[in-house]
Amino acid sequence: MPTWDDAQYVKFVDARTRPAAELLARVPLAKAARVVDLGCGPGNSTELLCERWPSARITGVDSSAEMLGRARKALPGVEWIQADVAGYVSDGPVDVFFANALFHWVPDHGRLLVELLDRLRPGGVLAVQMPDNFDEPSHRLMREVEGPWSVHIDAVASRPAVLRATDYYDVLAPRAASVDVWHTRYEHVMEDAASIVEWVKGTGLRPYLDAIAEGERAAYLAAYEKAIDAVYPQRADGRRLFSFPRLFLVAVR
Repeated sequence: MPTWDDAQYVKFVDARTRPAAELLARVPLAKAARVVDLGCGPGNSTELLCERWPSARITGVDSSAEMLGRARKALPGVEWIQADVAGYVSDGPVDVFFANALFHWVPDHGRLLVELLDRLRPGGVLAVQMPDNFDEPSHRLMREVEGPWSVHIDAVASRPAVLRATDYYDVLAPRAASVDVWHTRYEHVMEDAASIVEWVKGTGLRPYLDAIAEGERAAYLAAYEKAIDAVYPQRADGRRLFSFPRLFLVAVR
């Protein structure tokens, strides 16, 4: 897993929280006693869960101490656990497993999604959102910008982590009462190419920056921003549209 910078992540927290709110709106569960936010980050998605189910016992799970530190300050009444979600086991049945922008970082997560579904109470809900942007220009250029760093970034995982919608359906449908799966493409309005770079520095760019020697990072970022400037042109008002597809799934046990 990459290292995380909680301050970098929250620079665009409203836009990052929007998919979580739209995912939560599709969760067909009026009441919940036990809710787990997997990959809770700085607690922005967890806050939505607290508002939806104020009487529930809510737990946020994340591997990053920095993210959890910010989350604890924002929501001191929530139970926070630092753990790798692949090894996390809840202490009893759960009504909702919620995961906003997590599982594209988790290898073999199709198997894990089935395990989570099986740990739900009957009628419980597994709700997941994942960026599906491996082949988008923003992420393709992370791998293709050439320079002395190329030998290092070649070692970063170079295959899509997110499966097709049909794959998730086929894995979950035989064990679920219902599966709702869909794509949404967001067109985020950004001030300039540098703003797009700032966005991805908090998420998708992290593994590449971690792999590159510290002395090469500035040159890599400059080359990457130049490439971003070319593929996300100015619109009529001088701003850029940062196109960002995401995959959603809601499975009811």
